[in-house]
Amino acid sequence: MIELGNYNTLEILRDTSVGLFLGDEEGNDVLLPNKYVPEIYEIGDKLTVFCYLDFDERPVVTSLTPYIFRNTFKLLKVVEVNNIGAFLDWGLEKHLLVPFREQRERMQEGQWYVVYCYLDEKSFRLVASNKLDKFLDNEELTVEVNEEVDLIITRQNDLGWDVIINNKHKGLVYSDQVFKKVAVGDAIKGYIKHIRPDNKIDVNLKPIGYESIEPAANVIYARLQKEGGYLNLHDKSSPDEITAKLQMSKKVFKKSIGTLYKDRKITIKSDGIYLL
Repeated sequence: MIELGNYNTLEILRDTSVGLFLGDEEGNDVLLPNKYVPEIYEIGDKLTVFCYLDFDERPVVTSLTPYIFRNTFKLLKVVEVNNIGAFLDWGLEKHLLVPFREQRERMQEGQWYVVYCYLDEKSFRLVASNKLDKFLDNEELTVEVNEEVDLIITRQNDLGWDVIINNKHKGLVYSDQVFKKVAVGDAIKGYIKHIRPDNKIDVNLKPIGYESIEPAANVIYARLQKEGGYLNLHDKSSPDEITAKLQMSKKVFKKSIGTLYKDRKITIKSDGIYLL
């Protein structure tokens, strides 16, 4: 079966005036237009190509790499809005439609949105939605506390940042756990901090507990070397000052300088910390 919205590895069946026809093991074939045909090929070769619908709603394949695949999330830009919906640039000639019914709020041309790409079963078209929650499932979780996970930042709220976890679950990073600049659409690593009885997930952007100390200690040590052996930070410094300079919490900072002190790498004085 040739799958719309994904890469398929297909065999070159025949060469025609409009391009190559490629086929799968089930006898299905699809056109690779001339503009995407490789310079060197032979009948029987295998090509890995992306399948989507062209302007005439016919399945075709391309050698181009789209920005988003079927059943995944991505930050994309709106390049047109008309009476059908919003159209996104996803790296292919034909833009990706977000119908009005799939817009959490009315989309604006030139703006960027995190969307989910899926196959609409009624129209048999690839479309996108930014009503993200309905494509996330926290009923059956596949993550555990302390596990490293892949995150996509989706939106900011009063508590912090909503995130997509491993392309499957919804989570939250609280504002006081964000020690670096983040933005909607960022794809970053995170760590499962807590799973609540209702399966809501709290996420950290840094490893939990002791695992976070050694990397943070290395950051401080490298910064000391860069700054000539002195930093005007100490255990009385404000959390905001520490976060601004080192992008870590005061709690992690204090534990880290404690580790460096025990390892005889620094000395701690009233005006800051010094390399030994």
